Amino acid sequence: MTQRVDLATVMDRLAIDELITRYAVAVDDADWAAYRDLFTADGHADYRGAGGVAGAADEVADWLARTMRLFPVRQHLIVNRRVRIEDVDGFPGDSAEALADYVNPMRMAAGDDFVSGGRYTFALTRTDGGWRLRTVVVREKWRRATEGVLSAE
Repeated sequence: MTQRVDLATVMDRLAIDELITRYAVAVDDADWAAYRDLFTADGHADYRGAGGVAGAADEVADWLARTMRLFPVRQHLIVNRRVRIEDVDGFPGDSAEALADYVNPMRMAAGDDFVSGGRYTFALTRTDGGWRLRTVVVREKWRRATEGVLSAE
């Protein structure tokens, strides 16, 4: 592998890491325009694994905007990122997959807490504007809530 290929791979990994961080910040800050901009034109999000909905990124952003009002305080911590960039004859390609674990503490307006954890699967595509999310799939593994707030699905 040449230094040029190594540098391209490092730059791609940094860009993908930044995109995933921007995803978390957009949700936490309720910046639904920024959320939409993270996706390709045909982007899709699937939150069914955490009791939510699945659909086009625009539709899911609308659902998140309504749902996240229940939780005025939220913080997505996305960790343990594992990125695999498509290999095209020894060079980085235009698609990638990232698996990342999350812990998501939130607080309702009344002060009740809700915390969940699980795993994201991100499918990414390189576009003229940089890396974008093609799909996001959420698989919740656990949740804890103040008694009576929300129950596990």
